[in-house]
Amino acid sequence: MWLPLLGLIAGILIGMRFPLAIPVAYAKYLSVGILAAMDSVFGGLRAGLEGKFDTTVFVTGFFGNFLLAGLLAYLGDQLGVELYLAAVFAFGVRLFQNLAIIRRFLLERRKKR
Repeated sequence: MWLPLLGLIAGILIGMRFPLAIPVAYAKYLSVGILAAMDSVFGGLRAGLEGKFDTTVFVTGFFGNFLLAGLLAYLGDQLGVELYLAAVFAFGVRLFQNLAIIRRFLLERRKKR
């Protein structure tokens, strides 16, 4: 359950310690990839709270979502269409759904105490 949260914290700390300048041309790809990765992290947290967390599913989903989002953005660039917006919408909706479910779960747990 704590693996996704620890990975997120470790990534943030590493990013703060070793800043990396990303060329503007790659900003779209990186932003969509980060959104996809965050969706996986919050999905992992949700699964952990529900007692359904599986490391294999988390790791494959994390990298699969990241790669799929990047490929979607690249394909859109090749076609001249802002196709990355589909990934932003899909992952954004899932991210907020997972956050809402986590929030409700934690509030219900607090009420039971």
